[in-house]
Amino acid sequence: MADIKWIKITTDIFSDEKMLLIEGLPEHDSIIVIWFKLLAFAGRSNNNGVFMMNSKVPYTDEMLATVFRRPINTVRLALETFENFQMIERVNNVITIPNWDKHQNIDGMDKIREQNRIRVANYRERQKLALSDNCNVTCNATVTESNAIDKDKEEDKDKNKKESINYQQIADMYNDTCISFPRLKSLSDNRKKAIKARLHKYSIEDMQEVFTKAEASDFMKGSNNRNWTANFDWMMKDSNFVKILEGNYDNKGGSRNDVRGTAKPATSEWDMFGSAEYEGIEPVNLS
Repeated sequence: MADIKWIKITTDIFSDEKMLLIEGLPEHDSIIVIWFKLLAFAGRSNNNGVFMMNSKVPYTDEMLATVFRRPINTVRLALETFENFQMIERVNNVITIPNWDKHQNIDGMDKIREQNRIRVANYRERQKLALSDNCNVTCNATVTESNAIDKDKEEDKDKNKKESINYQQIADMYNDTCISFPRLKSLSDNRKKAIKARLHKYSIEDMQEVFTKAEASDFMKGSNNRNWTANFDWMMKDSNFVKILEGNYDNKGGSRNDVRGTAKPATSEWDMFGSAEYEGIEPVNLS
């Protein structure tokens, strides 16, 4: 997660036999850089050294190449080297780092993982209360004094939960993941309202998945017929958020030089630049 700011690296890492062997290989500098990127990415993901975008989708070599901004062949060479040296393992085609506790801030990561668990549990409890309250309203013509008190308590819980939203955590998550997009430098009231609205319906994990999908999408990064690039505010709109989450902007194959082959969304989004959804959006120059 974005709150993880550091991992453990021993000072004698370059005296390790595996590192000495790697330094004797071609492209050893690139391989070592990718190793540190793997460690940092695993720390930020806070998933016990298991490289999964979500509960169903593991990170592939191509996805890591996009996130690390390295050529796919270099990433594959590095991963093959790490696997041969038993620095990583593939378990059911999922990349993992064995003995991850050698590299991580265990106490800090466990604390954040527990905070996220509590946040998700509270969110689910609020959903159950909302469903129960809706049932009471439907089944009873009037609301008793007891029900009114319960509703007030629920609203207090909802208010406290909303006030506890860590907006900076979302901003850091976006900046750390969406490295190809305009960096988010401030949190205006409108941006906080958009974050609050999305977290009212979706989880922190859904937010991370949207940012990860955006970073992996060529279409959203400018490979389209208007050289248009998405940004944080566009991603936070309800209709755009759900389309990203559902994979409408995922790459659909083809070479990176073929705009229509690499970044065409799953629906008719490609042909909708003239519609109201895209009016007023200016291309963003990332150079």
